[in-house]
Amino acid sequence: MTTVQGTCDSRFEAVRELFQKHLDDGADVGASFAATLDGEFVVDLGGGYADEARTRPWQRDTIVNVYSTTKTVTALCALILADRGLIDFYAPVAKYWPEFAQNGKAGIEVRHLMSHSAGVAGWDVPLTVQDQYDWEKVTSLLAAQAPWWEPGTASGYHAATQGFLIGEVMRRVTGKSVGTFLREEVAGPLGADFHIGLAPEHDARVGEMIPPPADPGALPIDPRSLAARAIFNPPVDARDSATDGWRRAQHPAGNGHGNARSVARLHAVLACGGEAFGARLLSREGCDAVFDEQTNGVDMVLGVPLRFGIGFALNSPEFPVGPNPRTCWWSGWGGSIVLIDYDARATVSYVMNSMREGLLLDARAARLARAFYHALVDTWGAPEREEQK
Repeated sequence: MTTVQGTCDSRFEAVRELFQKHLDDGADVGASFAATLDGEFVVDLGGGYADEARTRPWQRDTIVNVYSTTKTVTALCALILADRGLIDFYAPVAKYWPEFAQNGKAGIEVRHLMSHSAGVAGWDVPLTVQDQYDWEKVTSLLAAQAPWWEPGTASGYHAATQGFLIGEVMRRVTGKSVGTFLREEVAGPLGADFHIGLAPEHDARVGEMIPPPADPGALPIDPRSLAARAIFNPPVDARDSATDGWRRAQHPAGNGHGNARSVARLHAVLACGGEAFGARLLSREGCDAVFDEQTNGVDMVLGVPLRFGIGFALNSPEFPVGPNPRTCWWSGWGGSIVLIDYDARATVSYVMNSMREGLLLDARAARLARAFYHALVDTWGAPEREEQK
């Protein structure tokens, strides 16, 4: 039996038991799960192994690549800047980044970037993974191309481009990269061990990402489709996460490194009205901006019904992630996720190294979230009842 480390309030013992079960039955190799209530940790668990060979135990300070859960951290940074009056979500992107107005994009507003509705979901030219390490190259290409659909009319998941788009707006208004702003003005004050652009001194504690059983590039998707153009250019390979190039680059949509504790710690500031762990980073109104609905319908890239606000997907009957209406969320390739529940003043996060094929809600994360909510409010179904469906 793998030893589970960390702390867990007695109310949430079922969460610990389920987390242990995932490790014991092989659903997870190494993982972490954390939850906060009113800005205090009630669950903070980790366990298993940091590598596929199971030779390195998962430690309290183990961090891994969380892929698109990174987008929530980038969104948090943008929300902070908007709350300071440095970014207006309803202003044209070109107000801050004049070159972006090329090729019919003068009317695209910052809110469209934040809600995947800008129509700049991918690059027109083929790219390599290494191209993404060249900030100037990838942002200049995005500035020069035309949108793929009428901006603001629908979401279409900007899988790789969203972080570069928002990040360039942030760079223009602050003079700082996303990673630097995060380190100095968000993660630092909150004491969160999360990084966009990983410094070499952290390499020894990075867990190995174990690729999903199926190669996403081999999935039966028409290469001319919107999904293929948005998701598979450049090609995706989980093994790239172990390279120096990937780790050192700033890819604000996909190469954030952290664990469930640091992800939950960052987002507790939203759940608690702008202040957590002794730091006030936003006003309550600045937090509430997340729920300014931008799109509601079938996402043009992912093909599922999603409701987007500013920077996050919003809870909806078509894609429910929790019992409370004012819940926002997003997840990363392979399984990581964060839920921010304004009604319960709670955050829930799951981060792991054994990846699954999906881009959205992972079954392991869903089971753990249900166990948490069942213990909290007993209104959203016990995990065992869900398993019997």
